[in-house]
Amino acid sequence: MNKIDKTLLSLACGGVQGLKPYEPGKPIEELEREYGISNVVKLASNENPLGISAKVKKVIQDNIDDLSLYPDGNAFYLKAAIAKHLSSPEQTIATENITVGNGSNDVLEIIAHCFADHNAEVIYSAHAFAVYPIVTQAVGAKHVATPAINWGHDLDAMAAAINEKTRLIFIANPNNPTGTWLTAKALHDFLAKVPDSVIVVVDEAYHEYISEAAYSSALDWLNEFPNLIVTRTFSKAYGLAGLRIGYGVSHPAVTNILNRVRQPFNANSLALAAAETALSDTDFLEKSVEVNNRGMRQLTQAFGEMSLEYIPSAGNFVCVDTKTDGNKVYEALLKKGVIVRPVGPYRMPNHLRVSVGSEADNGVFISSLKSVLSEMGV
Repeated sequence: MNKIDKTLLSLACGGVQGLKPYEPGKPIEELEREYGISNVVKLASNENPLGISAKVKKVIQDNIDDLSLYPDGNAFYLKAAIAKHLSSPEQTIATENITVGNGSNDVLEIIAHCFADHNAEVIYSAHAFAVYPIVTQAVGAKHVATPAINWGHDLDAMAAAINEKTRLIFIANPNNPTGTWLTAKALHDFLAKVPDSVIVVVDEAYHEYISEAAYSSALDWLNEFPNLIVTRTFSKAYGLAGLRIGYGVSHPAVTNILNRVRQPFNANSLALAAAETALSDTDFLEKSVEVNNRGMRQLTQAFGEMSLEYIPSAGNFVCVDTKTDGNKVYEALLKKGVIVRPVGPYRMPNHLRVSVGSEADNGVFISSLKSVLSEMGV
């Protein structure tokens, strides 16, 4: 780093100085050019292999001509649709409970800015979503990463880490990248232990995929715990990753706080219209879950046949132990035209996270992985 770079970096906030810029994967076209390959299979970003539904595509086309106008800064119609979608005979969700974001990542960042600063501590689990430590450091708060248990959240350890400086706790259920999940009883018991002065964020980005009987959405306890925020996204099961749209659900007083920081036009017009339509397209959602279930069986059965251990997952991805340096396996797979996600930065050096794709793409990955491991003598 030269003198000018160092001087400019010194102007940034302390927490930001310690961050490294996010390094996205290369575009598929660039990988094909660099490696001299074609027909790349991408199973790296937990995207929906079905793409978007026909109904969503139509509403996007219908709204194209309005792109010269600013979007609805209050997301009026989408919030009404979300409230109706989430409400049940046991609990009513109102628009006053909802914060819409540019993806759920945006909501997570807003939460950190609202409730944590350099005097605060933020708790999250080892192997948890990378955004939690990023937003923690960006606001200058102290990281408290508790040890994992069976690759998932150790709620007892998290409860024990709470002190007078704790202001925020992040929990992903199911968790990314490990796919682990918490039972309703375990999560409820944990929430009951958390002081009212601590905000608990339960990140349910993969909620639509989970079917385990012992699981329950934390939304069921929104009235019981005013310090609870539940976040969800349209990027996964609904297939809207490219439009960046998500939301948080919380007590109206918390929502009011979040809206003091939320940018007025943080969700674009096409995303708002597409998300509203996606919520009503239950046929597409059911098909997405069905395809994911079949693909998960296809991948895990192959891992079993290859004598590779994997972490049972409740999401649309699975982490597999390659028995060797995962980054080297990742690079070798790239040369064969298959993109997956190495998870070494999550302190999982031998694992790869593989998104569930179409049956054909899963098959290409499986055959490529067999070839790569054989070539590496694994």
